[in-house]
Amino acid sequence: MNCLVLGGAGFIGSHVVDGLLVAGHRVRVLEHPESNLGNLTAVSDRVELCFGDFADSTRLSEVLSTALDGVDLIVHLVSTVLPASSNLNPLYDLETNLKNSVVLLEAAVKNGVKKVVFASSGGQVYGSSGVLPITELNPTDPLSSYGIIKLTIEKYLKLFHHLHGLDYTILRIANPYGERQRIGGTQGAVAVFLGHLKNREPIEIWGDGSVARDYLYIADLVAAILKASTIDGPVKIFNIGSGHSLILNDLLALLIEVSGRRVKVTYKDARPCDSPVNFLDCSRALVHLNWEPRFDLKTGLKRTWDWVLANA
Repeated sequence: MNCLVLGGAGFIGSHVVDGLLVAGHRVRVLEHPESNLGNLTAVSDRVELCFGDFADSTRLSEVLSTALDGVDLIVHLVSTVLPASSNLNPLYDLETNLKNSVVLLEAAVKNGVKKVVFASSGGQVYGSSGVLPITELNPTDPLSSYGIIKLTIEKYLKLFHHLHGLDYTILRIANPYGERQRIGGTQGAVAVFLGHLKNREPIEIWGDGSVARDYLYIADLVAAILKASTIDGPVKIFNIGSGHSLILNDLLALLIEVSGRRVKVTYKDARPCDSPVNFLDCSRALVHLNWEPRFDLKTGLKRTWDWVLANA
């Protein structure tokens, strides 16, 4: 297939690009002109790199229709906000994510794109679910603008499928971690904690450390995206996670064990966007995608730590 990856130079995106290339597909990446392209260095001669804003419908049409004889598949990984920051400016979230995604879908229909794979959020669209593990049939009651916008984009994908026949698959993804995730950012507890351990800096935890999350290794996520890119059937929404939960305090203990380092830990007030416990039932993905996670948490954390020491 001819594939366009939005956000292909990022943590998840660059691994998806690698996976698509290994599978024999032709890959185009749309990135912001100021993006760091270091994650694509090893494959730069095999990727068509395009610069622009996915809110620019004219630029999108150019990217979707030229050079590679059009695009069959779009992998939509872009978000301009994080769950916590989204609540500080919901209008910005709406303008830059919901509006831009609808622009993208309109351009996809106009240019004959066959399918969109959308990275939604298993950690945010459900909110504080009373039933665990969370299935795709659980109520959706997001606690953040981020989750609301992700859920609304899901609805627009269904609408465009109904109106125009644009195929889609939605992956409600748990907390991904692994090589290439930014250790200096604020997103991703594994990367942030490993960065502080590497630099021997204090670690801050929101709340008392009892918040429990589902952590998914990047190689397993890429395998799910690749399977989602070729599936053709009535089931459109899949939870993608490890199927297990771990509280932050226990995650930190594992990271200390893997790294062999200790630092001071301080606790801050809990955030309103954080549900107490979140982990996903992924049995639907096993049945319809023939996908299940292969990497246990400790193996994934060890691989990530080795990368942090060597590269980050």
